[in-house]
Amino acid sequence: MKAEIIAVGTEILLGDIVNTNAQYLSKELAQLGIEVYFQSVVGDNPQRLKDTIFQAFSRADLIVTTGGLGPTEDDLTKETAAAYFGEELVLDERALARIERFFQQTGRKMTENNRKQALVPKEHGKVLYNENGTAPGIIMEKNGKIIVMLPGPPKETIPMFEEQVKPFLQQKQEYTFVSEILRVASVGESAMETLVKDLIDSQTNPTIAPYAKMGEAILRITAKAKSEAEAKELIAPVKAALRQRLGNAVYAEGETNMQTVVAQLLLEQKKTIAVAESCTGGLVTSALVEYPGISEVLLEGCVTYSNDAKMRRLGVKAETLEAYTAVSKEVAAEMAEGIAKSSGAEIGLSTTGIAGPDGATAEKPVGLVYIGLYDAGKTTVMEYHYTGKRNQIRERAAMYALDALRKALQHES
Repeated sequence: MKAEIIAVGTEILLGDIVNTNAQYLSKELAQLGIEVYFQSVVGDNPQRLKDTIFQAFSRADLIVTTGGLGPTEDDLTKETAAAYFGEELVLDERALARIERFFQQTGRKMTENNRKQALVPKEHGKVLYNENGTAPGIIMEKNGKIIVMLPGPPKETIPMFEEQVKPFLQQKQEYTFVSEILRVASVGESAMETLVKDLIDSQTNPTIAPYAKMGEAILRITAKAKSEAEAKELIAPVKAALRQRLGNAVYAEGETNMQTVVAQLLLEQKKTIAVAESCTGGLVTSALVEYPGISEVLLEGCVTYSNDAKMRRLGVKAETLEAYTAVSKEVAAEMAEGIAKSSGAEIGLSTTGIAGPDGATAEKPVGLVYIGLYDAGKTTVMEYHYTGKRNQIRERAAMYALDALRKALQHES
């Protein structure tokens, strides 16, 4: 089955709203084994919408639209699809009752044009009742062509797709596609691909696809099979081989992130931590704070950007700064020790570096970062050289700092 995604709405076309629905739907359709070759955005214009839908059906079996199901005159997705299929639209009393109840519950007055949202195909249609808004979605199917029309707001689109559209599409597919993800830190995409290139080159089923994100890389392993259980059996040996090659660079599986993994390790081990940041400016601490309950182990975070702050707050020695400068392994070590001892934390984590664009020297270029880790009376300092713009360097440094902490915690567990 070949699919096309169409987002309807002038506000998306003008850039006022980011089209996150297309990203979500592309991933979901791919996991169902449905190939998406085109995505379109069209404004609230009847003729252009008609042209877009008719053209999409000339090259796709399935169209998924978002938006254009509202009560106003320019919401015409449903009407345009009905014209393509030669369908008559009739009032659905159940849909109307749900719309009326929605307005009663929210204390808003329902206007006459809201009745338009309850119009549905008379024959070749399936109504997707909306639990999170007013506009029902609709599936029309005729002569081997299917259109799935979803409301625009993601809070309505996603649950409607998950609960009603996905089961419908799964029944249309002979095979199921299952994907599992390995998340790899502190290894660039090209370096990671080199390590597993022979496995990627020899792939058939499952397939292995590498992706790069800020500070990490992702391997998506996808298997095609008659059932989910069979697909998982195909994935297991491939995943094991990848893990063997990459070792502890694999920090997690599935939909998670580094700060979640690190926060969970800290909480499981009941290890307290304090963070002293210079070049990262609070990014490390902020990432940890995203995890609920982290206050049990995260005692404090300090942005000690100036030399004076490093000396006054962390106890970094003036002679160390004078001899080695603020961007040095010696200062990173004293920062990590200082924040741990002054806060009473078991672990001290520090960052200092040159994020640019200024401040570099021949000996210390832009992108030079030191990460200090004080744990159980022992201090380790790691040196890294990053490329990119200022904020890219800062974000990579924060990710690598968390990864250094992750490896230390996993070694202890």
